[in-house]
Amino acid sequence: MSSGESTKAVVMALVANLGIAVTKFVAYLLSGSSAMLAESVHSVADSGNQVLLLVGGRRARRTATPEHPFGYGHLRYLYAFMVAIVLFTLGGLFALYEAWHKIRDPHPITSWQWVPVVVLLVSMALETTALRTALRQSREGRARFGLLGYIRRSKAPELPVVLLEDSAALIGLAFALVGVSLTLVTGNGVWDGIGTAAIGLLLVVVAVLLAIEVQSLLVGEAASEENIRRIRQAVLECEDIDAVIHMRTLHLGPEELLVALKVAVDAEDDARRVARAIDEAERRIRAAVPIAHLIYIEPDLLRTPT
Repeated sequence: MSSGESTKAVVMALVANLGIAVTKFVAYLLSGSSAMLAESVHSVADSGNQVLLLVGGRRARRTATPEHPFGYGHLRYLYAFMVAIVLFTLGGLFALYEAWHKIRDPHPITSWQWVPVVVLLVSMALETTALRTALRQSREGRARFGLLGYIRRSKAPELPVVLLEDSAALIGLAFALVGVSLTLVTGNGVWDGIGTAAIGLLLVVVAVLLAIEVQSLLVGEAASEENIRRIRQAVLECEDIDAVIHMRTLHLGPEELLVALKVAVDAEDDARRVARAIDEAERRIRAAVPIAHLIYIEPDLLRTPT
């Protein structure tokens, strides 16, 4: 998945959420529904999160410096982790607080009663459009690993974040619609508070799941099993390399991989021949795995354990 495709999904989600947030706030001001307030803040949080993803992607493209010789690719993971924090605090905890307040002091929706329902239905249509864009951009990965597998395996954080946020947004809108509708039908504002609490719990769960996935990328993940196999095969195809003694890989960013290898060469080979073998191995690795930008190969002798 290219960064351009990820950016397209993020921008689409941002545009949708900004429009939805304004509409929800208007509906809240007219009706006083706590579920509408929670959904309004949820959309604001989502909009801020998409801005964070765009800023993180832009900053990660800076060239390496002497102080940061491996570049800034990990900033994409850092900003994605900040998204989880915003979703947990501004989205989930705020909604739970508002739900507690509404359940303690329930009051029915007495003005502009059906405006929240209309706004929620329109919001669901807009969120569905944004989610469809993210699903289309992630089609290849989902076909191979399934939705949850793609979210867990993807090295680029933007699309998994958008998929989780948009899915949570649709479910949250359904919770809000149920809460508001039951409040209108029964005249009991407790249902509005219960719908708000459901939204809050949903956002807390999604934020925790997102944080767990992103922290693994932030700490540093190895290449995929397929890429490791390709690297090993490319090295072993070199005539003057007898074996791969050990290999370490690390994603410096979604499209940038560091590869460190210790390879076995013949004790009789001179330095010139070993250097040619290492150069050939580097060329083969880059051809097999184009994202392998930094490659370090150490020649050694294959020793029999004693």
